[in-house]
This record gives sequence, structure tokens and C-alpha cells, in this order.
Amino acid sequence: MSKTDEFLNYINEGYETKGEYINLGAAMLGEETITDAFVKIPLKTLNRHGLIAGATGTGKTKTLQVLAENMSDKGIPVLLMDVKGDLSGLAEPSPGNPKIDERHAKIGFPFEAKKFPVEILSISEQDGVRLRATVSEFGPVLLSRILDLSETQSGIVSIIFKYCDDNQLPLLDLKDFKKILQFITQEGKEDIQSEYGLISTSSTGAILRKVVEIEQQGGDLFFGEKSFDVEDLTRVDEDGRGVISILRLTDIQDKPKLFSTFMLQLLAEVYETFPEQGDSGRPELIIFIDEAHLVFSEASKALLDQIESIVKLIRSKGVGLYFVTQNPEDVPEDVLAQLGLKVQHALRAFTAKDRKAIKLAAENYPDSAYYKTDEVLTQLGIGQAFVSALNEKGIPTPLARTMLRAPMSRMDILTPKEIKQVLDNSRLVPKYNENIDRESAYEILNDKIEKINKDKIEEAREEEAEKTKRKSTSSRSRSSINPVVKVLTSATFIRAAFGILKKVMK
Repeated sequence: MSKTDEFLNYINEGYETKGEYINLGAAMLGEETITDAFVKIPLKTLNRHGLIAGATGTGKTKTLQVLAENMSDKGIPVLLMDVKGDLSGLAEPSPGNPKIDERHAKIGFPFEAKKFPVEILSISEQDGVRLRATVSEFGPVLLSRILDLSETQSGIVSIIFKYCDDNQLPLLDLKDFKKILQFITQEGKEDIQSEYGLISTSSTGAILRKVVEIEQQGGDLFFGEKSFDVEDLTRVDEDGRGVISILRLTDIQDKPKLFSTFMLQLLAEVYETFPEQGDSGRPELIIFIDEAHLVFSEASKALLDQIESIVKLIRSKGVGLYFVTQNPEDVPEDVLAQLGLKVQHALRAFTAKDRKAIKLAAENYPDSAYYKTDEVLTQLGIGQAFVSALNEKGIPTPLARTMLRAPMSRMDILTPKEIKQVLDNSRLVPKYNENIDRESAYEILNDKIEKINKDKIEEAREEEAEKTKRKSTSSRSRSSINPVVKVLTSATFIRAAFGILKKVMK
């Protein structure tokens, strides 16, 4: 048996699957693509999470596109974080290309162009279905972790939520939260202290500064109503294909705090809402987090702990998380340890630090008799990657240098006209893009503060009137003395009397 035939059998046995699967492409031996040596990912293992890594320009985004397309075709809904703005082309078919046909001939199956059901979402000022959440939905614990508060400050946030619950004060947006912070340190200070204890103004000031930081990054657009229902991320179209929801984040790269806030809230909401699935045949939802370092680089220790905890637990809800980044080191080790699928594009070795990172990356993959992993990592071409997955029994598959299939949809962005057409056809735009500002803590507390101030003014007026009355009474009392007494006690009368008395004594 030739080495090529031996390798073909090795790959086919290692990637054998009985259930449904996604075909990523064909394995390579050296620089040769081995036709029909298919690298297949079972659907039932897709909720074990994944990583797509590699240097800029090596094809990470196209790999993400291929995975999303094939998941949609299998009826799996997908959420994509589109940080670079180059994923909207999923809504239109690929125009095709002779090089694509040549690639697929090497892989072993023909190329098919098609478009996919797409929903465009937004958490900023960009056009799209508005994603919002209320402050109340975050709760005191999650909000405190996002704001990176101390234990004392977190306790104050818990008191605020309790006070608002006890007094029917809905916390919907950031102006509600800022108003209650103002109220408990000023007009409502005595009321709060009598029920919940003394609250430090320095602590509330620190909390307010953290809230303003979130607000300046666009949090005022994210916090509010109408809250987005995560069930709307799990829709399928009339043909049974999973809807691909593309969250436009091109204006969010300089706002990492808002991005990590949104991501944590979304994952927490999905975890709390979705029912337990166990090991079902396919996931309920796959979430791709492009530029994943934005989630982790600005996250506090408490926030990282929360994310890592959700990553470990959320797969039981039938949800898979896929992190897309330049270097695996961008993702915390505890998260990397949870990943089932790893797609590693080329890494560049320009410095000693780069070479060290490549060696570390190579150690994350199974040993192979066919590759020197650390060397091949620097030699991978565009559209090629090392792939390691889990088979249906949860056992790691053989490491395969893979010639990846081409995306079936357009590898370019939609025009503004095409984006408008997608939004015009959206079922979610009418549901979520209406501005709602119902009465909440801000309005209720403003009325309460106004009443308190009126009462204080009225009390001051009454006190002033009482003082005036007392002065008037005292003045009248002095002026009502008998006139005879006044004359007899006057200085003039006394001097005259003494004068007469002196004359008589002489």
C-alpha cells in the first residue's frame, strides 16, 4: 500500500461518522490534496465549542462563513458577531470562479453557489434589528461584575435593586439607574437609611463613574426596551434552513466594555432561557464570536470567571460557542480546554515571541506521524488549516492539514441597497425597532423628588409664617402696657420726682 493510500485510510477511519455531519474539505499530505479524504464534523459534537485562529489574511473569516453556511443548511440557527463588516455576503450567492471549481475538484465534490436566510442585527447606531436588554434583566450580580465593582459597591447595587423591587420602580435603562443613585444619596437618603442602612456617597459616586463609562461606549442604546427575546435567534425558514443572524459590530472595536457587556448578557440569557438538551443529535444554536480578544482583553477577573463558567455549562443547553481570533493565546486557557473543534490557519514567525507562540499552539493539537506541526503551521497557504475535532464518541480525530471548501455565498459585503432590502423583508424589525420609553424609575423618582421639594418649600413657608407671627405677637404685647405705667416708669418722670424730693429735703 502506498503512503497516499495509507494516509487516505487513516483519515477516512479517523473521521468516520454514522450521523449527519459537515464536510469542511479534504486532508492534505505534504502539499498534495488527497481527493475524497474528507474532514467531517459530526453535528452532535458541534455544541462542544470551537476555535478558528490564524494570522491576518489566512482565511479565518471564510472558514467561519463555510461553517455558518453548512450549519444553516443542516437546519442549525447561527449568530455571527461581524466585527469587520465582511459577513453580510451570506445573503447573496457566490458568483463562482474557475479557481473555486479547481479547488473543489481536488477536494472531491462539485461547488454549489447559493444564498442563505439572513437577519441583520445591531446594538449601536447602525441599521438593523435593535438588540436591547433592561437593567433589571441583568440583575445586581451580573451588573456588578460588568461594572467591575468592589464588594461594598456590589452590596449597594443589591440594595438598589431591592429598594426598586419593594417600591415598584422599574429599572429599564441607564438613566433609571443613574436617577436612583442620585436619589439614595440626596432626597431619599433618610428613607434608604431607615430601611436598609447607611450608604456611602463615595461608593455611589464610584458606581456612577462606572455607569458613565458604559454609557459613553454606547450603553444608553443597548439598555432599554423592547428587550430582545433570544428565542428569535433559533428560527428556521420555510425550507428548514437555520436563520443566520449577523450582528453588525464594525463601530464597536473601540468599545470593548460594551461588547463584553453585551456578550455576557446574551450568554447568560441563553443559559437561563434554553431548556436542557443533553447529548442531542444537533445543537439548538451556534454563536461565532469574531475578534474574540475584544471579549477577554478588557474583562475583569470577575467577568472572566463568569464567562468561563457559562462556556463550561452552556453546551448542555445545546449551544456551541466558536471563538475567532489571531492567536489561541487570546483565549483564556480554561476556555481553550473546553473546545472540541480547532481550526488553525497559518501563523507567522517574525520574532522570537512569534516562534514561542507557534510552539505553544502546536502543543494544543494531537501528535501526528504525518506532520511536524510547528513547522507546517508557518507553511499553510490561504484557505488551508490544521483541523482537529471530536468524533461521535467524543474522541479527538486525527490532525489533518485541510484544503478547505469555498463558501457557497458571496465572499464580499452587501451594498447599502441590498442591506435595506434584507431589513425591509425582516420579520423582526417591526417587532424590535419601535422606540419605547414607558414610565419607569426615572419618571417616578422625578415626580417623587418634585413632591419632596414642594413639601420642603411648604414647610419652609410655614416656619417663616410662624416666626413672623411670633414676632408680631411679641411686638403687640410690648405696645399694650398701661399708659400711666409708661409715664411713671419713664426716665423723665423719675428725674423730675427726684428733683422735687431733693427740694423738700432741704
